[in-house]
Amino acid sequence: MVRIPDSHPRKKSLESRQKIVDGSSMGLLADSAMIAHGRGEAFDYLLGERTTESAREAIRESAARLGNARRPVISVNGNTTVLAGDGAIRLAAVLGCPIEVNLYYRTPSRVKGLISLLEELRLNVSQEAAPDGFYGDWKETVEGVSLLGESPNFKIEGLEGPRSNCTAEGIGGADTILVPLEDGDRCEALITLGKEVLVVDLNPLSRSARMASVTIVDEVSRAFEGILSCLLNDSEYRQAEWDNLKSLNGSLKEISNHFSV
Repeated sequence: MVRIPDSHPRKKSLESRQKIVDGSSMGLLADSAMIAHGRGEAFDYLLGERTTESAREAIRESAARLGNARRPVISVNGNTTVLAGDGAIRLAAVLGCPIEVNLYYRTPSRVKGLISLLEELRLNVSQEAAPDGFYGDWKETVEGVSLLGESPNFKIEGLEGPRSNCTAEGIGGADTILVPLEDGDRCEALITLGKEVLVVDLNPLSRSARMASVTIVDEVSRAFEGILSCLLNDSEYRQAEWDNLKSLNGSLKEISNHFSV
């Protein structure tokens, strides 16, 4: 692997791209993983590879809804696990919720491999210092994060295809689902079932972004870090009168303003 100097202006983006390459070579990702990543990377470039003000507002709203949820869950696919699995572990530890692997291009070996990677990341995160604002036994809390998806026992009503298969302990029984991936059909089905769906999607025009309860138009690692900070540093989880389409329009305006001449 070529070392990218710290002075490179797009160091983090190039490192993320390499993670996708490495994940693919390990058999963890679908053949289309790089295409999906490239689409998101293009939108991130248009955003200036930064967390915009509309994204910060969506992060605060998502953190409030997760903090107030009775049974939250974090749903991850291959790209999310490879790019930000450690961030998902930290969030799940603070929320006391499970992480569920849910794939469209599902094979037993991919699911097993992704859960093995999450187990490795869980061990690494458990050995870190507790994040600022966390009180308790960090190691024990992280080790208690449940990793689901290998043995689905629940089917999402109104959804066809492999992503309809999930677990009752995770997505099936959840009231609030953090979904850092683009999947409009599943998002619509979960909303129809009365669940809150909080989406992280760099494409503000996607069906997932438009169908979600709240959409964070941001790169997944930055979004996870922002949600974690809000959960640990806000004394109260105050939800707003949220207009998701207004937020998405704000993202489009920020893209336009960033490249205006």
